[in-house]
Order: sequence, then structure tokens, then C-alpha cells
Amino acid sequence: MKNTLLQRLALVAGTLLIGGSAFAQVKIAYIDPLSGPFANVGEAGLKGFKEAADILVNQKGGIMGQKLEFVGFDNKGSPQESQIQLKAAIDQGFRFITQGNGSGAAHSLIDAVNKWNARNPDKTVLFFNYAAVDPTLTNEQCSFWHFRFDANTEMKMEAITNFMEKDKKIKKVFIIGQDYAHGHQVAKYTKEMLAKKRPDVKIVGEDLHPIGRVKDFAPYIAKIKASGADTVMTGNWGNDLSLLVKAAKDAGLKARFFTYYAGGLGTPQAMGASGEDKVLQLTEWHSNVPTKSTEKFEADFNKKYPGIYFYYMRVNTMTEMVAKAMNTAKSTDPKAVALALEDMRFPAENGEVWMRKSDHQLMQPLFISVFSKKDGKAVKHDSEGTGFGWKTLASVSQRDSQMPTSCIMERP
Repeated sequence: MKNTLLQRLALVAGTLLIGGSAFAQVKIAYIDPLSGPFANVGEAGLKGFKEAADILVNQKGGIMGQKLEFVGFDNKGSPQESQIQLKAAIDQGFRFITQGNGSGAAHSLIDAVNKWNARNPDKTVLFFNYAAVDPTLTNEQCSFWHFRFDANTEMKMEAITNFMEKDKKIKKVFIIGQDYAHGHQVAKYTKEMLAKKRPDVKIVGEDLHPIGRVKDFAPYIAKIKASGADTVMTGNWGNDLSLLVKAAKDAGLKARFFTYYAGGLGTPQAMGASGEDKVLQLTEWHSNVPTKSTEKFEADFNKKYPGIYFYYMRVNTMTEMVAKAMNTAKSTDPKAVALALEDMRFPAENGEVWMRKSDHQLMQPLFISVFSKKDGKAVKHDSEGTGFGWKTLASVSQRDSQMPTSCIMERP
């Protein structure tokens, strides 16, 4: 009788363990704005990560049989709040975080993660950066505990200015950006690279505005118009770009815009027909870049989340690479995952990508595209139901997108 009872208890315990493992999860804290002026961008990113985890990882066996899950933590776009949310995530047992919207927040998180890991070597945390592009993050401030999956500003501006070098119609450039690390870096590299490649081009104005606080960009557009600029360079994102483009449309500004994020949420609708052949972007992908399966992923995502629209190819790439690193290492220990990510070459949908070991910067193909009328050929898909989409003007190979790094990494 006693043995039979023990056998039954053991069977029940075994069943619970099996059931527990079936529902076990690998969790990544998503620390980005989920309220405030950039909430729409943060929400879109979180939905992108959740969909990538479900479709690209969990439906294919997960991570060592476990599900991957992204959990939102609202940093309100603030570097200070980012540290508060990091502590909350760590207190809840998270060992992996991701963030992207705002290089200021990224600087704050790298510093906090480094300090935490130095004090808690048995509870280290790993930071996956999917969109914060200040070059300092993988140069002077590089860290073993940080990986970036987007091209940095130096890489992006190298590609943009190489394109501009051949366009002799460009004579006068106005630089406008958000007044924080990213905006300052965009201005810096624009001036430095144009001076070398196009010394004949004149910088006719430079303006930095408070991030997330300007509701009417008409005064800024009036300055651009008065400067006589034929080209505007901006690293603005979110509503700061949508409102800027809308103000340019309302004022009838004829200048072309070179951007990083014009394909992002809300900006295509803000442009409409006025952006045709005038607004360009530099991205790792757009919906008219031929791929094997992203076309279906995008269509399914847009149908599932009306009004958001799939945008971040790098979210998919990051999610798949992180899962591969964990499965390869057969571990979810942050150090083991980091070592598996280093030097990884991965067949992403936009071409092979490479995570450079020396600075943890992802190298990937890049595309310059222009907002154009949907024609069923070069522009097969439009953006946000506008009837206009992105047409590739130039592509940059993974090899050609590489830039040197000054990173001197301290390794554990």
C-alpha cells in the first residue's frame, strides 16, 4: 500500500514536471515607451517582437523546447525611467532585456547593466539593442553585455552620403534633429562626411529641437524654407518625424528629405502624395525588397494588427539570432548566449548578416529607397494604405556597410 502511494505521488510529480516544462518560457524584458509621445512606436515594436517570437521561434520548436516571450516594461522614453524598469525586470527574474527607441535610454541601460553585472556575476543580464544607433554605444561605450542589431549612425550616414556624392542636384543642405545623443550624432556625421565627399555642398542651417515635445513644426519648416535648402537631413523618428513631414507638406516645402525612419508608423500617411520622389530613407529592409517569407509575415502581421503595419525586419533577425544562440549554447545563461552570438553569421531575409565580435555591432545589407507611387512592379506593396510605397534606389552589401570601430572591450 505504501509503495503504491509513493508510486502514484511520483507519477503525479513527474506529470507536473512535464507539464511545467511544456509551459516553461524564456523571457526577454522589452524596455521602451509604452506611454507618452512615442507610445505608438513602442507598442508597434512590442507587437513585432511578440509576433516574431510566436511565428519564427515558438512554432519551430522554441528554445530547447521552451517558449520565447517578450514582456513590456514602460520606460516612457526616459533614461531615468529605463533604469527603474531595468531594476523591476531584474527583480522579476529577467536576465535578458531589449530596447531601441532612444540612444539616451540605451546609454543609461548599458551603464546600469555593466554595474549590475560587476556586482552580481552570478545573475548577469544581457542587453539586445534593436534600434538605438548612437555609434558611441559600440565604440567608446562598448560592452560585452550589449549587442546592437541595427546599423549605427556612422554606417547609415556613410551609405547616405555616398549616395548624395553622386547627386549633383544637391547644393544646399539643412540639418534638423532631436536634441539628444542621436540627433547630435546625425548632425556631426552629416557635416563631416559631406565635407569630405561633397565640399561644394553648403550646410545652410542646423536646428535641434526638444525630443517628443514639439506639436507644431511650422516655425522650423519656415526656417528651412528661408534658408533655400534643396535637401533636408534628419534622424527624427516617431511623431517627431511624422509632424515634421506634415508641416513640410502644409507649407509646400519642395526640398527632398533624407531620413532613417520615414517608413515608420504614421509617417507614410503624413506624407501621402506630397512625399512622392521627395522623401528617401536608409533601412535594412522595406516591403519591396524581395524576400523568401517576409512578404507573408508582413501581410499576416498587418491583418492581425490593423493600423500598425510591419516595419522592423531587424526585430525578426534579432529574435531568430538570439534563439539560435541559446539553442546552440544549449543554455540561457547570459554569458553563454553572448559567446554564441559573437561572430555569428545568419541567413536573414535581407541577406547574410554578421555579428562582429570586436564590438558586437551587426553588419547587414542596407537599402536606400524613395517614396513612390505603387506600380505593381518596383513598388509592389504600398505603405499604410497610401497608394505609395518604397522603391529601391541603391543597395549596400553587408561587406560595404562595415565601418571601423574604436571599441576596446573588457571581457568577463
